[in-house]
Amino acid sequence: MSKKIQEMAVFIEFLVGSGLAIFFHLVLHNEQAAYLIFGLGILLSLFTYLVRQDIETTKSHLIDKYHEAHEIPFALAQISDAECKAKASELIASTLKSIMILQNGYIPLDEIEFYLEGARLSDQSVSQIKAVDPLTSGWLSRGALINFYQANLRAINRGVTVTRIFVTSREELGDNDVQKVLLSQYNDCVNVRIAFRDELPTTFDISGRDTNSSFDFAIYDDRGVTDVFVQTGKYYGRKTFQQSEVAKYQYLYELLEHSAHPVRLENDRIVLASEQYALVANG
Repeated sequence: MSKKIQEMAVFIEFLVGSGLAIFFHLVLHNEQAAYLIFGLGILLSLFTYLVRQDIETTKSHLIDKYHEAHEIPFALAQISDAECKAKASELIASTLKSIMILQNGYIPLDEIEFYLEGARLSDQSVSQIKAVDPLTSGWLSRGALINFYQANLRAINRGVTVTRIFVTSREELGDNDVQKVLLSQYNDCVNVRIAFRDELPTTFDISGRDTNSSFDFAIYDDRGVTDVFVQTGKYYGRKTFQQSEVAKYQYLYELLEHSAHPVRLENDRIVLASEQYALVANG
């Protein structure tokens, strides 16, 4: 009905303007005034039509925004069961956390998505990959990690420099499975470095807040970052291409790199290069 009334209003305005113009032309014999009234009538009809159209469009847009903003409250109001309502509140709380991550410029990823994205970014890298990883034996057995590592090797074959700082303890460094991981990457021309947990700070300022670092992230060509959450839940990690956030990880990497030890190969085992320097100094 509203649309019909608007269309008739334009028609009525046109008839009124035309009628006045005809009256001035035939009855009052004032052709100049008739043409002026007819022209102004058409312009006025067009103006009011455009204003009404704009008002209608704005009204429709506001209604859509209102329903969009209140869609979740309306849906919650229709839940009568107390247990169902409690579960719905939990889901909303989880969704809000994900939205906050997105607001900070990060995209949350589950575990498979995380390593798939890491492999994709490795294949796109042209200069360097700087990675920090906890030193575990999973590199030799987990399919997602193996495929991600294969993407690292493809990058090395293209001339990309891959540096990986493994975070571990002095006791774990001698473990046979750990040594296999180190030897594999060392022989594959990965620039391997070792950082010991007891030599590292426990907190870093990431995303504007103090948080325990997962020490499990990678920087690709200084343009993108993938990072594992400290406490994984629905999502395993996140990625970002926001330069301000990437800069924070670059600073964190520089701190870790400054604390890391270079390594060397000795009797088919990976040892700290600093141990050789100490022997030379004592010799």
